[in-house]
Amino acid sequence: MRIAVAVLAALAALVSLSVATDAQTGGLPHVELEDAPLVRLSGDVDSNSPAIWDRVFGRNTLFVMTSFAGRPSTASGRNFTQLSRPAEVVVDPWPGGGIWMEAIVKDDDDTWYGYYHNENPATMCGGIDKVMPRIGAARSYDRGATWEPLGVVLEAPPRTYDCQTNNQYFVGGVGDFSVQLGATGLDLYLFYSLYLRESWGQGVGVARLAWADRDDPRGKIMVWRDGSWVPATRFRTPAGDRWTYPAATPIFATAAESWHDGDPAADAFWGPSVHWNTYLGRFVMLLNRAKNENYDQDGIYISYAPLLSDPRGWSRPSKILNGGRWYPQVLGLEDGQGTDKTAGEWARFYMQGSSRHFIRFSK
Repeated sequence: MRIAVAVLAALAALVSLSVATDAQTGGLPHVELEDAPLVRLSGDVDSNSPAIWDRVFGRNTLFVMTSFAGRPSTASGRNFTQLSRPAEVVVDPWPGGGIWMEAIVKDDDDTWYGYYHNENPATMCGGIDKVMPRIGAARSYDRGATWEPLGVVLEAPPRTYDCQTNNQYFVGGVGDFSVQLGATGLDLYLFYSLYLRESWGQGVGVARLAWADRDDPRGKIMVWRDGSWVPATRFRTPAGDRWTYPAATPIFATAAESWHDGDPAADAFWGPSVHWNTYLGRFVMLLNRAKNENYDQDGIYISYAPLLSDPRGWSRPSKILNGGRWYPQVLGLEDGQGTDKTAGEWARFYMQGSSRHFIRFSK
């Protein structure tokens, strides 16, 4: 996905932009954006861009995966400002369609587990030029240079698409996500965008995968629905076992304006990016909020939660920036630790692979 840069003229004259959350008086953190020299990731970006530290010849090295037009690449360097030219990765066998590698988790044995947004043509709708996204998993033993697909791990329920939609890209599906390993290391949580036909199935959903199932994840994900974790349903076909996944209950209010109704307006959160903030001692989620079916931005929003196991604990999203660009992310500054999943009091605030601001959290 791509979008033109929203005009930030209101910020240009400010040294810093300070924004408090809706519930500031209720004890939620504050966040500030402060102007900073422009920094860009070295690859082109149209998805979330995961980062991970690994040791190469005894030295801490930062790896960043960027994806563009359905092709992921990897760059490395000493920090976010000194990344190499990106090299396109090998995914074998290719699972079809376009792949955007949106999340990586490194295991204790240095195996990388990647989770990708996968778009395939919406053939069920005939010749329309739109797609149906889903989420897959992959594994790498060589620091992201080559990947072995482990299968599709999350899809929209059957017949929840809309072939008559005005949505610019999707007829339905799930994707545009990030992941976070729970504090105990027992479960991996996926925070993903819901594009189902009905407005009650649109927004941000949560799913959970037992980390013990990371090498065989198909059919193992459980979806947060109506206050509990609901498993996939297996059914047998001549081609082998298949799974259907329940529709998640959005963790924030459902879309006030549907992605798929007859008018061009939309009002929905999507594209969550979650990190653990070591300074706050909380999880932090950045979100896009679309105002129409072309994905034009109302703004960038933020939410907080003390833990991942109960999705009801996320605070009401609060706007931190008008307009903005897709794929807001926090990238931590701490050498050897700061990534898209871990940050401290100060970090870099990125949108679509570019950063013009520091982001500061305060209690």
